[in-house]
Amino acid sequence: YGGMGLDFSYNIAVAEELGNIRCGGIPMAIGVQAGMTTPALTRFGSDELKKQFLVPTIAGDFVACLGISEAGAGSDVANIKTTAVKKGDEYVINGGKMWTTSGCQADWMCLLANTSEGPPHRNKSLICLPMNLPGIHVAKKIDKLGMRSSDTAQIFFEDVRVPSKNLIGEEGKGFTYQMLQFQEERLWAVATVLTPLETIIQETIDYTRQRKVFDQYVLHNQAVHFRLAELATEVELLRSLLYRTVALYVEGNDVTKFASMAKLKAGRLAREVTDSCLQFWGGMGFTSEVLVSRFYRDLRLMSIGGGTDETMLSIICKFMETLPTK
Repeated sequence: YGGMGLDFSYNIAVAEELGNIRCGGIPMAIGVQAGMTTPALTRFGSDELKKQFLVPTIAGDFVACLGISEAGAGSDVANIKTTAVKKGDEYVINGGKMWTTSGCQADWMCLLANTSEGPPHRNKSLICLPMNLPGIHVAKKIDKLGMRSSDTAQIFFEDVRVPSKNLIGEEGKGFTYQMLQFQEERLWAVATVLTPLETIIQETIDYTRQRKVFDQYVLHNQAVHFRLAELATEVELLRSLLYRTVALYVEGNDVTKFASMAKLKAGRLAREVTDSCLQFWGGMGFTSEVLVSRFYRDLRLMSIGGGTDETMLSIICKFMETLPTK
C-alpha cells in the first residue's frame, strides 16, 4: 500500500529523529498521520478501505485525524457518547469530538463511535470517515497553551451518513483496536521527546557557561551542574526503557505495562527538565525568544495527551495487582 514494510522499530527511529525539529507541534502532527490514525486500518481494514484511505495517507496526499476524545470523555475512552447507528448499508453518525489534532485540515477521520447499546468495551467500532460529508461541522480551531503550530479542532456530527463498508475490521471491536493503537501512539510520543530534552539541557549548559551572576558563571555553581547531570541521566534511562519496550513489541509481546511506564516517565521528565532549565535561564527563559520557553509550553502536553499521567498509573497498578503475593 505504499509503505516500506519495515517493523515498528523504524517508526521509533523516525520519531526520535523528528525531535530535532525545534517545536512539538510538527512531530505530533506527523505522529498522528503515521502512528495513530492508521495502525488499526493497516491491521484490520479491508483491502478496499486500505486502497481508499491508507494509500493516499502514506503518500501524503491525505491528511488524517483521530476522532476519539470528546468534551466529556478524554482519557476515559469507554465513556464516549458519539453514535453510529446502522440503517441499511450506511451508518448514521451523531455526536462530536474534541481535541482533534489536524481536524481543521483532515481529509478523513479514524472515528470511534458506539455502534450498539451493549457493554462499553464491546459496543464501539472504528470507521473511516471522509471529512467532506454533509453534516460534519468543524466548530472551531482551539487556541492552546502550546503546540500552536498544530491545529486542534472541535467537531460535531449531525446525521452524517457513511457507507457501512467503511467499518474497520469487526463491529464492536473498536475499543480493542483503539487500545492497540494507543500503545504505538504512546511509544511514538516518548521517542519524540528524547531529542528535545537533550537539546534543552545542552542549550542550558551553553547559556549558563557564558552567563554571569555575582561575578561567577551560573554553570560554575555546583547546584546547577549537578542538576543538569542528573537530568541528563534521567533522559538516558528513559531512552533505555523505550528501546527495551520497542524490542519486546517487535517480538510480538504485550508491552502495555512498559509503554505506560515510559509514557508516564516521559511526561513527568518533560515537565522536570523544561522547568529546571528555564529557571537557570532566568528572565530570558520567560521570553518567547528562546527554545526552552517553547518546549516548556509544547511538552506540557506529554502528561495529558494520549492518556494522562493518572491513566498511566492506573494501568500500571492493574499489572502490579496480578503479581503473586508472598
